[in-house]
Amino acid sequence: MNLRSDAIKKGLERVPHRALLSATGITRKDMSKPFIAVATSFNDIIPGHIGMRDLERFIERGIAAGGGVPFFFGIPGICDGIAMGHPGMRYPLALRELIADSIECFVNAHSLDGLVCLTNCDKITPGMLMAAARLNVPTIVVTAGPMLSGRFKKKRLSLVGDAFEVVGKFKRGEISEADLGCFEEEACPGAGACQGLYTANTMACITEAMGMSLPGCATALAVSAKKRRIAEESGEKIVELVKNNVTSLKIMTRPAFENGIKIDMALGGSSNTVLHLLAIAREAGVDLTLKDFDKISKDTPHIASLLPGGEHFMEDLDYAGGIPAVLKSLRSKIHDVPTVSGMSTHKIAYSAVISDDDVIKLPENAYHAEGGIAVLFGNLAPKGAVVKQSAVSDKMMRFIGRARVFECEEDAQKAILGGKIKDGDCVVIRYEGPKGGPGMREMLAPTAAIIGMGLADSVALITDGRFSGGTRGCCIGHVAPEAVEGGPIAAVKEGDTILIDLAKRKLELKISDKELKSRLKKVKVPAPKVQSGYLARYAKMVSSADLGAVLKV
Repeated sequence: MNLRSDAIKKGLERVPHRALLSATGITRKDMSKPFIAVATSFNDIIPGHIGMRDLERFIERGIAAGGGVPFFFGIPGICDGIAMGHPGMRYPLALRELIADSIECFVNAHSLDGLVCLTNCDKITPGMLMAAARLNVPTIVVTAGPMLSGRFKKKRLSLVGDAFEVVGKFKRGEISEADLGCFEEEACPGAGACQGLYTANTMACITEAMGMSLPGCATALAVSAKKRRIAEESGEKIVELVKNNVTSLKIMTRPAFENGIKIDMALGGSSNTVLHLLAIAREAGVDLTLKDFDKISKDTPHIASLLPGGEHFMEDLDYAGGIPAVLKSLRSKIHDVPTVSGMSTHKIAYSAVISDDDVIKLPENAYHAEGGIAVLFGNLAPKGAVVKQSAVSDKMMRFIGRARVFECEEDAQKAILGGKIKDGDCVVIRYEGPKGGPGMREMLAPTAAIIGMGLADSVALITDGRFSGGTRGCCIGHVAPEAVEGGPIAAVKEGDTILIDLAKRKLELKISDKELKSRLKKVKVPAPKVQSGYLARYAKMVSSADLGAVLKV
């Protein structure tokens, strides 16, 4: 084999390199084997990552069994749920870029042959995929798996519905303080990514659908023996990929990206995936735009009813057959492309079994004719805005409301929980975009408060920020251009009329073009919210949401 790692292992001039490698404990025999980097995002504070020490052991066993030498290194992670609703939420999207850069640095500096990415939660998976595309070395992704549902009396619990949304219900007097305490302790019973099709699990499903994880990986529960077996098999498989020179860009092709988007639309996944797939595609040299998402959505039926917009949990999707079964249901629309497993997507689909057709429906019995995400345009979002339409009720598919304008998330949250938002209001939160935030904060706290306050079918929310995968309701995010760049959202005034029409893909501020131009000339952009450190640098370099909020070179 011709290995990348020969650059640090072979030849007389590499005596000092081999001496340093010997200091790590590897043998002379190991010097002839593929060197495999294992990027692990284990830490003690993210529930989705606390079980990774166990999976690391099985990946290590697999690499050794396959004839490789593993080298583990750490990658930072942030729990979006813990960062939610305060300035900490400025960091997760910005961290995505640091993760990609860190992996690039480690793998290229040490001339390693292959890469295993052990990941799970929200921005960490896309950051690792960005690195995989940039490096173009053989890569396999192991997502650590979903969390089991919680339990309270006879009810199954999830983080968003039974922790975030109960805040509003408690404010309304719908639940007691004792029950609130039970929800707090029981909603998240242990290791794993939050139980619905929020961003972490959506990205896991997309990663598998694109062919970058082994079949079954996305939905195999964090606490399962199945996940351990997948981890070990992934370790073996990466050595095989290195030996056969199956690099990441041989898997991450334009058809593979389209497969990922189709699975996202079919399941009704997180709107964050639009940002992430645009960013990953850019690294892979694949031309992908917002219009591609909308085009694919219009041609992909929504065949699963998963949290937050539906009733089923990730554990239900796994028991129903996981992503292979979803591929089977959509097989006529799925491109036949290679995967890291060695099987093509069609072969995976044909060998799959749909064991519960209430959880994974056939296209003719779909919940909706269109997929989960819609892209809106109009004078309020000339470069586009994104909504998870599968989580919007029929009553709110077309909405005309009064603008209630807030310059930050915290002010909007106070107004919602303070009972100041009424039926027919359209909450507008601006200066929370990639630059203005900075970091494009997720708005799960206010969107969950709207649900908890009983306003889901009468109030909309629009922002140049973004939403958690757990958001449901008529919530329009990623409005571009953002306010700090002079986007029309900066010109909205209290009481303005706003039209949202999901079927027609419209987002409009009901004023004349002349009035809009006049207002925009008078807009005074506020000073940057953060003026030092990484976020200040990030704000200066980050692109618009419609381009994936990536750092400009």
